[in-house]
Amino acid sequence: MDIVRLRLGISLVGFRDVWALQREIHDDVVTGRRPDTVLLLEHASVYTAGRRTARSERPTDGSDVVDVDRGGRLTWHGPGQLVAYPIVRLADPVDVVAYVRALEQAVIDTAAEWGVTGGRVPGRSGVWVAGTPERKLAAVGVRVARGVTMHGVAVNADADLSPFSSIVPCGISDAGVTSLAMEAGRPVTVLDVADAVERHLPAAVAPCLASPPDDGAPPSGPAVLAPSAVPAP
Repeated sequence: MDIVRLRLGISLVGFRDVWALQREIHDDVVTGRRPDTVLLLEHASVYTAGRRTARSERPTDGSDVVDVDRGGRLTWHGPGQLVAYPIVRLADPVDVVAYVRALEQAVIDTAAEWGVTGGRVPGRSGVWVAGTPERKLAAVGVRVARGVTMHGVAVNADADLSPFSSIVPCGISDAGVTSLAMEAGRPVTVLDVADAVERHLPAAVAPCLASPPDDGAPPSGPAVLAPSAVPAP
């Protein structure tokens, strides 16, 4: 499994550029030209709308919204949030629910490194912190085509959460949004979270993969990407 830090800690990357790159890598993984690949990055601010997004959930202030082919509904990506896009071949028969649970587990294990207890809420994807109201720490939205995944999970490290106030995040109006820094009460950067996700994600998703990585083997990345894959900002 190649784990690629896509300009992480250097610059933000545009959502549309990375979506195009995901499709390119997806084709390569499907055809066997590239191994399972995970992109780790930090997006420039953008709203993305999954297939189940209702009109009433969208921002009304003219903000950019990209309609995408993943499951789920409306969410925000931007500075202070680590996004992980695993593009991996799932074992046959494909179990999408088990794969989503694996992504959630990787975040739960990551949050525990800062003493934050993440968990699941029945009927709602993502990772949550218990309370009144419950607070969403990470959003999950995936697509599986020809047995290979796209999109993935977004973890709030130390993001400014105000963009969520302009939408109904993931279509859930009775819950809040939080970050690891807020819950831990101390600084937690995107690079900190990336280090932890690199440790936990391969092990969490391994049971779902067609070709799990060898036990104890380190990630093989960074992968070599086409120079034109993501234009410079």
